[in-house]
Amino acid sequence: MKHFGKLLLAFSVLFISCEGDPGPPGFDGLDGLDGESLLGTVFETPAINFNQGNDFSASFDFPTNFEVFESDAILVYLLEDVTGDGNGGEADIWTPLPQTFFLNEGTLLYSFNHTFFDVALFLDGNFDLSLTPDGFTQNQIFRIVVVPAEFGQASNVDLSNFSQVMKAMGKSEIDIIKMTREQ
Repeated sequence: MKHFGKLLLAFSVLFISCEGDPGPPGFDGLDGLDGESLLGTVFETPAINFNQGNDFSASFDFPTNFEVFESDAILVYLLEDVTGDGNGGEADIWTPLPQTFFLNEGTLLYSFNHTFFDVALFLDGNFDLSLTPDGFTQNQIFRIVVVPAEFGQASNVDLSNFSQVMKAMGKSEIDIIKMTREQ
């Protein structure tokens, strides 16, 4: 048994200390989870007027030259308000959906669903939606963010913060694609 242990030790040292020729270099990977240069696309809807005629909903097709994969994460943000930025300018306040508001009329919910070819935005509530104040139904603007599934799993990005999502994707206002009803 002593000889077996010595033999095993000798083989272990031999294999651990051996070094062969280095292999060929691999391909460069895509950055992303470190918060830099992450692929993603941001769309902005035109102003939407929710009413009984459109059943308090609106749908938008992704452009035909843009591919959304079933595994992509879709995030939607509502332009809730505009405020001063402290430097004499303005700053948009983007709120992630779904979003609930408690009104005198009852509870109002902005929500969405999606496929890999479109996004549907809609209002829901526990009251007659035709009683919803105009400030919640008229001229509503949304931003739709399409990101790879891995992005949603990155623990260092607050998905409820539109500015952080944009920064993590390396996007700015000029990168936002304006949508129309007929894409």
